[in-house]
Amino acid sequence: MNNETMKTTLRVTKALADLQRVRILMMLQPGELCVCQILEVLGLAPSTVSKHLSILNTAGLVDSRKEGRWMYYRLPEGAAGASVRPLLKWLDAALEKDETTAKDAKKLKGVVACDPECLCRRQRKRA
Repeated sequence: MNNETMKTTLRVTKALADLQRVRILMMLQPGELCVCQILEVLGLAPSTVSKHLSILNTAGLVDSRKEGRWMYYRLPEGAAGASVRPLLKWLDAALEKDETTAKDAKKLKGVVACDPECLCRRQRKRA
């Protein structure tokens, strides 16, 4: 294993060593989400979620794009996603009966049905 491979491996394992980051990865499996949608499910401070997303992005476990004032995250696709897919498959199998990820998936269905603009306004009022 060369030095760069070791660094990449350490970034990935660091990213997976946190409950909230694993929850985010599980939430992204069905598709792309706006940060406000992730915030709504996790119920954490925006700065905390931003830090988690940054760590996942640095590890190559998520991709992001900006559209207007919203930031969207998704699992990597193509060549970048090829190395991540086995890991996600393992996580999915390992957490198949996990209560937290099941609750997140249920809550996410309702959150995705809401307009992101409405979610953002509601979150700003709480802050």
